[in-house]
Amino acid sequence: MVKVEDLSCGYGKEIVLKDISFEVKTGQFVGLIGPNGSGKTTMIRAISGLLPPQKGVILLNGNAVSRKRPRELAAKMAVVTQSQEATPPFSVEEFVLLGRVPHWGRFQLLETKTDVEIAERAMALTGISHLRGRGMGKLSGGERQLANLARALAQRPDLLLLDEPTAHLDIGHQVQIMRLLKKLNTEALTIVAVLHDLNLASLYCQRLILLNKGRLRMAGHPREVLTEEIINEVYETSIVVKEDPYISRPLVFPVY
Repeated sequence: MVKVEDLSCGYGKEIVLKDISFEVKTGQFVGLIGPNGSGKTTMIRAISGLLPPQKGVILLNGNAVSRKRPRELAAKMAVVTQSQEATPPFSVEEFVLLGRVPHWGRFQLLETKTDVEIAERAMALTGISHLRGRGMGKLSGGERQLANLARALAQRPDLLLLDEPTAHLDIGHQVQIMRLLKKLNTEALTIVAVLHDLNLASLYCQRLILLNKGRLRMAGHPREVLTEEIINEVYETSIVVKEDPYISRPLVFPVY
């Protein structure tokens, strides 16, 4: 679904990502991992079309993202950023309905019955139907992140991009969001998510892409990427990796 070829990009004269190539196949759940400043958020911005390549190309279903209009991209992919952005002056239901705008007709000004039904299903999937009338500014961090995810699902995307979907959330909300993403992935939604928690990335993602200092360090199954040698090198720390005996996935532990 997504093919990144020899990508270099950044902000002005600052090059953040350098000579990166990888693929995300349809139906995969891919985790973007790496230390702070490694270029993970920049990669999400580049794939979404917000940040044009300075070199190379990003393809979505074989078509260059940079040549697509924002409305065309929004009908195919949805982006969920971190929940610290400005609070919109909408109710939860109004906010989720914004996800339907990319699918509106040329002269459409109001949502249709179908739009409302799709938004209601998105709120039900994320467990926030009971919050439909509440103002976005009155939500907790976890509730707001679920509302962001519901709006993205209302877009009916083929590709979902998430920038740290579990940041600043308690363990209960982290697990709730990751389980929901896993469920959506099994229903054919392709997902690319920036994740700081290496264990969550290992448990839920089929494939990991490890960035370090703006370059691709390793890509593959969690067992291939989360090795003691690679993680100690990239994160400049001391960890041990143990395999979970029940699901055969590596888990990372600090050395005390």
